[in-house]
Amino acid sequence: MVNTIRQLIRDTRSQKLRTLLTLFGMIWGTTAVSLLLAFGDGLHSQLAKSNAGMGNNVVIGWPSRTSIPFEGLGKARRIQMDDDDIELLRNKAYGLGAISSEYMEGFKLQYGAKVLSVSVSGVEPDFGEIRNLIPAEGSRFINPVDQQKRRRVAFLGDELAGQVFGDVTPVGQIIKLQGSPFTIIGVLIKKTQNSSYTGQDNGRVFIPSSTFKMMTGQKFISDFVFTASDIEKTKGLIKDVLRIMAAQHRFDPTDDEAISFWDTSDSAKFFQTFMLAFKIFLGAIGCLTLVVGGIGISNIMNVVVEERTREIGIKMALGAKPRIILGKFLLETLALTIVGGSIGILITLGICTVFPVLNLTEYVGDPNISTGAATATAVMLGIIGFISGYFPARTAANLDPVVAMKM
Repeated sequence: MVNTIRQLIRDTRSQKLRTLLTLFGMIWGTTAVSLLLAFGDGLHSQLAKSNAGMGNNVVIGWPSRTSIPFEGLGKARRIQMDDDDIELLRNKAYGLGAISSEYMEGFKLQYGAKVLSVSVSGVEPDFGEIRNLIPAEGSRFINPVDQQKRRRVAFLGDELAGQVFGDVTPVGQIIKLQGSPFTIIGVLIKKTQNSSYTGQDNGRVFIPSSTFKMMTGQKFISDFVFTASDIEKTKGLIKDVLRIMAAQHRFDPTDDEAISFWDTSDSAKFFQTFMLAFKIFLGAIGCLTLVVGGIGISNIMNVVVEERTREIGIKMALGAKPRIILGKFLLETLALTIVGGSIGILITLGICTVFPVLNLTEYVGDPNISTGAATATAVMLGIIGFISGYFPARTAANLDPVVAMKM
């Protein structure tokens, strides 16, 4: 084995151009595969964050109008829900995870000389968790005590907070909403949100729903949001919510228009399927690139066999067995494959490290080569390297020593 390794080093040094060309093929192929997988993983993560901006598998419900006559009552009857209905759902809906009512209206916000028109939502404490409204460090979202005592506290979107307060720390500051003073208790941490139903959260104000109703006199909710305890039970939960409200407000439980629902888990499932197909597509392209590199190695090794035919014949005449010849050429091919693959992975890691500096995360995410992707690339490299070297090595091992020495 030591002798074989020495010969391998000697041969690669004596054929530097051939060695460099072989390495380049494997480096290029490995870098292409690993970069495709890394960017695919980064894009997947970024899109997942964007989809989670609305919340994880959230369902939004809007009370609307009936479309089917029921028990002598005509259609087009308006359904109006209040907090009692939300409490009824909280107690009776099967498989419910969390639920919150939401009241909405445009308010005038004043801070010093600044006056803005803002969209304000009156919500319950569970709303923050449902909608992924994560407070920045040193702040908090509305809690049950705020709700119970109808406190005049407000949680601001991050962009609105920057627009109003600039470089001043918002938490603890006093603003006026419709002329009433409110204390800022929290600011939304910056998040990516690619969909909404009332506008982006970063430009909104959230206050306790009890305070909102006290200020506006609004009795009926604008909408309600909820999640299932298990995403697989979301469809059944929506039907159960509709059934409970149908019994409460006397409308046909099959009337889908009485309460309109937007089930974001549908888009989440589609997204997961799409990204899986996209990753498979990228992996297939990468594998084809590696195969092309493997074909290049195989061609070069065939040339090597032709160049060393006389040398191989002499070795076999001196007692070298066919398996020794086969092993030597396989070892040379695998060695070049491993070195080229390792350099390709290192190049990918370097690009993944530098890429975030370009500030393109919001658009394509940050590439990340996972352990699974690295393992898959290494396995493919090993298989292609072995196949690429095996056939030229078998040709060398099957040479007739007498004929080979005459070449």
